[in-house]
Amino acid sequence: MTVPTGWTLSEWQYAYGKAQLDPKTTLGELRDTLSADDPVWIHIVSQAELDAQIATLTSPSEQPLFGIPFVVKDNIDVAGLPTTAACPSYSYTAKQDATTVARLKAAGAIVLAKTNLDQFATGLVGTRSPYGVVPNSFNPDYVSGGSSSGSAVAVARGLVPFSLGTDTAGSGRVPAGFNNIVGLKPTKGRFSIQGVVPACKSLDCVSVFALTVDDADTVASVLEGFDPADGYSRQPPHSARYWSSQPCFGVPERHDWFGDSEAQRAWEASLEKLQADGVELVPIDFTPMQTLAQLLYGGPWVAERHAAIAEFMAEHAEEMNPVVRGIIEQAQNFSATDAYRAEYARADLARAIQTAMAEVDALLVPTAPRLPTIAQVEADPVGVNSQLGTWTNFVNLADCSALALPAGIRADGLPFGITLIAPAWQDRALTDFGRHWEAIAPWKRGATDLQLPAPNAPSKAPRDHVRLAVVGAHLSGMPLNHQLTERHARLVARTHTAPTYRLYALPDTTPPKPGLIRADEGASIIVELWDIPVDQFGSFVALVPAPLGIGTLTLDDGREVKGFICEGAAVKGARDITELGGWRAFIESRS
Repeated sequence: MTVPTGWTLSEWQYAYGKAQLDPKTTLGELRDTLSADDPVWIHIVSQAELDAQIATLTSPSEQPLFGIPFVVKDNIDVAGLPTTAACPSYSYTAKQDATTVARLKAAGAIVLAKTNLDQFATGLVGTRSPYGVVPNSFNPDYVSGGSSSGSAVAVARGLVPFSLGTDTAGSGRVPAGFNNIVGLKPTKGRFSIQGVVPACKSLDCVSVFALTVDDADTVASVLEGFDPADGYSRQPPHSARYWSSQPCFGVPERHDWFGDSEAQRAWEASLEKLQADGVELVPIDFTPMQTLAQLLYGGPWVAERHAAIAEFMAEHAEEMNPVVRGIIEQAQNFSATDAYRAEYARADLARAIQTAMAEVDALLVPTAPRLPTIAQVEADPVGVNSQLGTWTNFVNLADCSALALPAGIRADGLPFGITLIAPAWQDRALTDFGRHWEAIAPWKRGATDLQLPAPNAPSKAPRDHVRLAVVGAHLSGMPLNHQLTERHARLVARTHTAPTYRLYALPDTTPPKPGLIRADEGASIIVELWDIPVDQFGSFVALVPAPLGIGTLTLDDGREVKGFICEGAAVKGARDITELGGWRAFIESRS
């Protein structure tokens, strides 16, 4: 067969599961298609380096990413390979894998190459590297975005299904928006940064590029987890929370498109699509966000960049990209006193931002306000770069999570992207809505001409959730539904039980409640499926009064879920309402 191009994770998994692919042959042929002349790459693995990884594979049943290729931004360590951070004189051979790489390898994923970047991850343009400018995957006259330029373009061109980047100021989001792919920027500390060359270590995140939201989330589930070797690693404080089916997003009151009218039109089209889908959009004053964003490069955080490579710069400053060197040399303009004052300002601004975000589910912004040409960046490398960080630079300083999503192809043939920004640990709410956006506004796979695969409805509850079937007073719009919604449960689907149940109207219950009984001669009863966080499930069950309880129900498709059941003795003398098919029909019949 030909070398796979533009495959998603599920397509790779299916092919391996059906024994259609041999990892050694397929990945060897894929490696051979990569060219050292391509500015996407800094290091392509040798056949021996590839074979050594393949030798560690077990089976698709044991390794969820068995034999799936990926590439790594070259400021992230891969054992035995050089790490350059796009600066040849800085290069060293990594002694061990970064934690993120180690977790992916343990899941069966295979590193094919290290990718190009803006030197020392300083830039949002993809042009600041001695290994060459990485052109946009749609039009080579335009920038690919940075700093994770090579990782984004490798996915957009369909060479690998996912890649690792890093994101301090937007480096995992801007290249996603410029190349029609998904860019997942996690909550700081969700993924380990052990083994990553720091940009600003207190702000750095490893990020994920993928063709679909599902793929990005799958990779994230492998990467996440506390790492005691990383001083900035954190445990999530609670189970994931999700938004309602009609969320409310805060959008900027004012925009500066820097002359890019196509970006403005694409943004307005995205808003129209969201509003037509029932999303509420609330204009918000982004002044605190913009003020905070200016601190990243205009304040003492540049000294944190200097701290990461101070010893190297003392000996090799002249060997650095001049734009990058000029930015980092600004560190000498700030004192320790300046740093503390800036941190106090950051904390106050972050609190103001978090207060504003408490009124909405998330912020919605253009991923970038413009898509410049390479020539425009070369003419004004610092100014244009600053413009590209308009909606990204504040996010890590404010301790937020973010998800960059494709949002259509502009009239000039270039991609446009939107980004959702939520408080820390709202990552799964972001990906949950991202799946919905993918369903209502599907995109092609990066710069390929391939359509996205049809989305699969989730057959089970997300991690840290319980799927619960409700049949009576807890149905949406019913008197006790608030007991679910106040626990951040969300409606997943309306469906039916297997045809083995009978439904009764229980007497003397307030509010009126039904009893569901399994029976030899029964019928399918309408139920709603709700996903409730595990840490909220116990308090919900405690509210369920006798003779009701929570047991296991069988649905009409054979799945088993938790749901309301009733003691058999309680339905003696109760009215059998099975023929009505559900509790809502009974309530309506009474009125």
